[in-house]
Amino acid sequence: MDSQPAETLTVQELQQLGDEDTGRRERAQWVLNSPDPPGLLHDLIGSVKEVVLPHGHTTARQTASGRAMSFLQGLFPIFSWGKGYRVSKFKNDLMAGLTLASLSIPQSIGYANLAKLDPQYGLYTSVVPPLIYALMGSSREIAIGPVAVVSLLLSSMIQKIEDPATDPAAYRKIVFTVTFFAGTFQAVFGLFRLGFLVDFLSHAAIVGFMGGAAIVIGLQQLKGLLGISHFTTKTDVVSVLESVFTSIDHPWCPLNFVLGCSFLIFLLIARFIGRRNKKLFWFPAIAPLISVILSTLIVFLTKADKHGVKIVKHIKGGLNPSSVHELQFKGQNVGQAARIGLISAIVALTEAIAVGRSFASIKGYHLDGNKEMLAMGFMNIAGSLTSCYVATGSFSRTAVNFSAGCESVVSNIVMAITVFLSLELFTRFLYYTPIAILASIILSALPGLINIHEAYYIWKVDKLDFLACIGAFFGVLFASVEIGLLAAVTISFAKILLNGIRPGVEELGRLPRTDTYCDINQYPMAIKTPGILIVRVNSALLCFANASFIRERIMRWVTEEEGKSKESTKGRIQVVIIDMSNVTNVDTAGILALEELHKKLMSRETELAIANPRWQVIHKLKLAKFGERIGRGRIFITVDEAVAASISSKLTSLNNC
Repeated sequence: MDSQPAETLTVQELQQLGDEDTGRRERAQWVLNSPDPPGLLHDLIGSVKEVVLPHGHTTARQTASGRAMSFLQGLFPIFSWGKGYRVSKFKNDLMAGLTLASLSIPQSIGYANLAKLDPQYGLYTSVVPPLIYALMGSSREIAIGPVAVVSLLLSSMIQKIEDPATDPAAYRKIVFTVTFFAGTFQAVFGLFRLGFLVDFLSHAAIVGFMGGAAIVIGLQQLKGLLGISHFTTKTDVVSVLESVFTSIDHPWCPLNFVLGCSFLIFLLIARFIGRRNKKLFWFPAIAPLISVILSTLIVFLTKADKHGVKIVKHIKGGLNPSSVHELQFKGQNVGQAARIGLISAIVALTEAIAVGRSFASIKGYHLDGNKEMLAMGFMNIAGSLTSCYVATGSFSRTAVNFSAGCESVVSNIVMAITVFLSLELFTRFLYYTPIAILASIILSALPGLINIHEAYYIWKVDKLDFLACIGAFFGVLFASVEIGLLAAVTISFAKILLNGIRPGVEELGRLPRTDTYCDINQYPMAIKTPGILIVRVNSALLCFANASFIRERIMRWVTEEEGKSKESTKGRIQVVIIDMSNVTNVDTAGILALEELHKKLMSRETELAIANPRWQVIHKLKLAKFGERIGRGRIFITVDEAVAASISSKLTSLNNC
């Protein structure tokens, strides 16, 4: 730029430029003089308040009793919605709860068998946890109890520590201890708003994990369906199939297979009818209970147990016994129990929150994930003390609850009371229930866990997400449940690291007839400002992982621009403006990278300016005295103001010349 434009500036125009510059400096002071952001302790206290209080705080005018009621309503939502509960709603909840119980009773027995526990522990898990959740949970539709995936997870991991066949009492103690740890982790996640930890199991990873687990669970049911006595304890598909083919050579009773397959066909037909006709939702819901009753009568009347049909035999009834004395917090297995508890907590929460939010969106209300974690945590802690294992929200039973017209979590209370009455009155009638029927009930519920359409959708939208999906699927299928989870989390972490280490750094230009600055690659009509390089960092964190990459990327742009205009100063970069509107935080490595960038630019007689720094960012830049190094007048609220200030500075300097 030559001196001719400066000669055309009048005194009035110079005065106007000076006023604009004064205004920009005043607005820059707003950024620099912003108050310090809240500290870590303040954030933690605020998080706890938001979870346990309905609106995150109480007003100063509230009395002590009002504050206490506000606290209770936050911790126990039943105190809020219970005031408006009507008899008309109870009628719907009663029918939904009874329908839910008819499905829950046979499923709970089957899932206990999958978890390598006696049948009554599945029923226990359908009594206490639903009652606790009814007091603390906020989902109206979710059905609480044992689920297939968590049952498989527990049995596959705990039996590596203790064999349930040789020492069932020791195995049971570890299960209760794991449940206690799972509940504790869930409660802590909710209390301190650590729900993001659950998100490390991405949607794609869960789709793959559920699909792989469903196939493994299905193959494991061949033991009950065929009446095999000796079966592998491993969960990979190769070991399971090898165990099946090896066991066929040994004596086995075909009656188990005939009985199981007959009722499996009945259950699948009932499921098909329920899908085709929504008004007949109750038919697939009560079909498992019908199967149990009919098969038990058949075995009892024909004495089939004398001819090789394996039966459940004795189920201990009555109220949930205390298991406080069975929890183990000493010994060599405590660390492993805590690890399994953490994994179980995350898997259980992921399934429950996904299920709860799906049905909440249909009903049009918001589900607070952190309060759900708190409720799940307390119900599992209480469950560990009352002979229950890890409970969570079941998709199949929640769908039945929803279809049955439930109005609130009272349907869970009705279900729990019904299951308790069954424990008190009817367990002796389940003595002749064939194991093959329990296998067929679990098999009939598995198709809902395999979502091929969702997997195809993931492949179509995001190939990296699909990699996490198939990584979890094949990990569970050919290795183990833990390997599948590890593969899913590793791939998800790799995706996060890839995006974090190599974040997008965009060159911005001004859209015609606007003050908006956008990526020039996305908007080719955007106009670049001569002599000014504007870049935007698309990363929430400027840190040790990506700071060097961002610094070198900006310097490469500056060098390229200089290479294009070696003989003319017209195109030389005189100012570099970094739009930090997307950067929410910065660490010491990020600040050091900015300082090094500033030094390199100064050696080329190029200035550095910062636009729109966020609260935490400007706070740390002030502590590091970065603003004093680049000049307190080089920090701006918007990119437009930074550009205007740079142009004004160039015009002023030319005018002085």
